[in-house]
Amino acid sequence: MKTAVITFPGSNRQQDVMRALQQATGTAPAAVWHGDHELPAGTDLVVLPGGFSYGDVLGAGEGWSKTILFNEALSAQFSGFFQRKDTFALGICNGCQMMSSLKSIIPGAEHWPKFTRNHSEQFEARFAMVEIAESPSIFFTDMAGTRTPIAVAHGEGFANFSHTGDPTQVHVALRFVDN
Repeated sequence: MKTAVITFPGSNRQQDVMRALQQATGTAPAAVWHGDHELPAGTDLVVLPGGFSYGDVLGAGEGWSKTILFNEALSAQFSGFFQRKDTFALGICNGCQMMSSLKSIIPGAEHWPKFTRNHSEQFEARFAMVEIAESPSIFFTDMAGTRTPIAVAHGEGFANFSHTGDPTQVHVALRFVDN
């Protein structure tokens, strides 16, 4: 499997992601700066790590997505990757928010939500219990019903369907069972 970790101004923890991918696949992932305008040929998996997008002044992940959407070469490159049937992508933290903002070039993503400010209007950091739901997620195969604690830390982590998307048309992979 050929993997690539895409970084942007403000990315962090990409080294951890690269180590995890190397351990999982046995090969070193390509480190790709967002402005390189080219994913390595034959890339199967793209991972977008978290970070602080331009100090989050453009919204978490929004600035990163716009650097792709408003650049013809990058938009074509990422759109081509997402169009292939033999690829997948993982967005972590702001990378997930970025993926949501790229839904116009991701087949099947038209019902995804927009991530907006938490209802509390605060940055939230805590442990929460989640339960893995029955879903087609390749990450949770045969794990439905499993409960596990996870760390959550975000300022714009509310999956908001009022702006865009349709919650009845998305697959739920995890659900919170407490706050």
